[in-house]
Amino acid sequence: MSINFHQLRCFHAVALHGSFTAAARSLFIGQPSITTHVKALEQRFGVELFYRHGHIVELTHTGHKLMVMTMRIFTLEAETEETLRAAGGLLEGKIRVSAFDPVQVTRMAAAFGLQYPEVMISVAFGNIGELRDNLLELKADVAILPQLSDQRFFTIPYRRARISLLVGLGHTWSERHEVQIRDLEGQRIVTRESASMQRKVFDTHLEEAGVSVRRVLEIDSQEAVREAIAYGMGIGILLDVGNFKDPRFRVIEIADTPMYIDMEIGCLAERREAPVIKAFFDVVRRMQDGEEPVN
Repeated sequence: MSINFHQLRCFHAVALHGSFTAAARSLFIGQPSITTHVKALEQRFGVELFYRHGHIVELTHTGHKLMVMTMRIFTLEAETEETLRAAGGLLEGKIRVSAFDPVQVTRMAAAFGLQYPEVMISVAFGNIGELRDNLLELKADVAILPQLSDQRFFTIPYRRARISLLVGLGHTWSERHEVQIRDLEGQRIVTRESASMQRKVFDTHLEEAGVSVRRVLEIDSQEAVREAIAYGMGIGILLDVGNFKDPRFRVIEIADTPMYIDMEIGCLAERREAPVIKAFFDVVRRMQDGEEPVN
């Protein structure tokens, strides 16, 4: 029983966008056609791929398993086209980058965009677990994340990033350049969620030093954390102070307890030769060698 790839593409679009309407828009065809093709696929194999309730569409267990496969199929299709275009001297398409902090990704995305203006760059943010899963589930092509020891991924060292404190201008520490870790005792702290690598490193050092802080707010967004700090809710932590500039804040070092995260750039091992991924790694290597991007 052969696969009808048009039906499969319609299924994939619905699974990816979460609705038949959005899938129709993405494929530039009518919604009734999408519905017909998905129903035909289900009937052909005697399976249910979606739970449908009004406008709500959810993947079934079989649908989830099929989506993992269609992600691979259509990612491979895109890579095939990229390879052929790259062989003809033109790199275009899209690259999806995952990171956990805008500071980490902005400069390299800009450098890549200058070098390859025909490639669209999309950036998504998450914690370490989400970044790793994005690569495994083919939701991202490359990720900037803490050091991995996993043979499923190909990685190159990026940089050692330092963790500093971040306070708003109204904070009593706003005129200080450094503090000792004991000074954090009882301080109000605004942090990312517990899965955040920055928070894990920070918490480990606090525990080792026997320092207790008051956690007043936990937000699953680095930007939201910074807004809360700017409003005076407490102290936060910042990764990679060297590239951070915002006049609303002051950056303070923890003088007696330097904290670092070793950063890498990674992709799935079997995808390292995909043209757009290979080009991204090449741009990063040139940046590390001090070369300026050219367009």
